[in-house]
Amino acid sequence: MSKYLGLDLGSVTCGVSASETGLIAHTVETIRFKNEDYNEAMDKVLAIIEREKPDEIVLGYPLLLNGDVGPRAQLSEEFKEVLEEECGLPVHLMDERFTTVEAEEILLQADISRKKRKKKIDQLAAVQILQYYLDRIGKR
Repeated sequence: MSKYLGLDLGSVTCGVSASETGLIAHTVETIRFKNEDYNEAMDKVLAIIEREKPDEIVLGYPLLLNGDVGPRAQLSEEFKEVLEEECGLPVHLMDERFTTVEAEEILLQADISRKKRKKKIDQLAAVQILQYYLDRIGKR
């Protein structure tokens, strides 16, 4: 059974999720780093990988609405390359369009305050990204 780590990389935060079973994703934490300091983000992600010991990593891939690769998606491609090199694990890109919107809706339905939503949104988006991936590979 593989253990997975999900990442929702933003410009100042990175939501982290995990799945020990490959069936259900859950929140782990939100990493904060200086504005677009992806070296700092990488160091923090590597520390979590060391602690959580996943077999595979799923990284959100923010394609443009029309499916094209924009600057944010290119950044994810570069982060993926370096991450694979640094940790030696496979990193899968997963389309993350609408995951933050869906995460926001879930938190609104749960009547979570704005302040608490801000703290949880990235983690929940990471859960959505990882869960989509797990659902996709589960149907193979």
